[in-house]
Amino acid sequence: MSVFATLGAALGRLADVLAPVFGASATAAAIVVCTLAVRAALHPLARAAVRGEKSRAALAPQLAEIRRKHAKDPERMQRELAGLYREAGASPLAGCLPMLLQLPVFFLMYHLFTSPRSGLLGERLLGAPLGGRWFDALADGGPFGPHGLVYAGLFALVAVVATSTYRRARRTAVAAPATGAEVPGMAAVGRLAPLLSFGTLLTVAVVPLAAGLYVVTSTAWTACERALLLRDRGPAAGTERPDSGGKAAAATAK
Repeated sequence: MSVFATLGAALGRLADVLAPVFGASATAAAIVVCTLAVRAALHPLARAAVRGEKSRAALAPQLAEIRRKHAKDPERMQRELAGLYREAGASPLAGCLPMLLQLPVFFLMYHLFTSPRSGLLGERLLGAPLGGRWFDALADGGPFGPHGLVYAGLFALVAVVATSTYRRARRTAVAAPATGAEVPGMAAVGRLAPLLSFGTLLTVAVVPLAAGLYVVTSTAWTACERALLLRDRGPAAGTERPDSGGKAAAATAK
């Protein structure tokens, strides 16, 4: 028996437990519950990744000063940057390793919900087959047909989450100094990353509905998780708000 068949059988047993509440949509509910459980188990890695981000943000003013001071001497600048990271016990890639460790789990989960061997794709969510795709729904009743409305609900949820993620990322980018110049290409990634959340709309449209449920649930979890973990992030250490100097001067004058 393949690993997907084994995991699918386990999800089937969970669906049996949920059936009294969710009826014919119990398997879809089991997918959501399973996704939430896995993401909860991976939460320590997410916390480690955010700690890495915060360590880089705390060094941002010093990094900016080194880059300004040694802009004409790239070799000296790289030595100074490396020394600063070494003294702080940080890394320009801090937080990346915890994210990479999560990738095999996400890969396995995605294939579980797209593989016919899992035995899940023959089940339904509000009548829509978990093995079907949005284009199948369009051919069977159109975008506002019974199956099309299931996808419409998923698209609406993705749009809300993506918009929230984009706005939060833009606020963070405006409030914080650039921290990725010492890593080639990181600045460009930082500009494009907020837009990637909207790519989930395309993903949900082309993958089987079971995988779409997984993607939407995981994306919503990520948005909520990062909002909570980053809620106490203020201006980077060593920086002031634009009006802070005026307030300080006024206080001194008094």
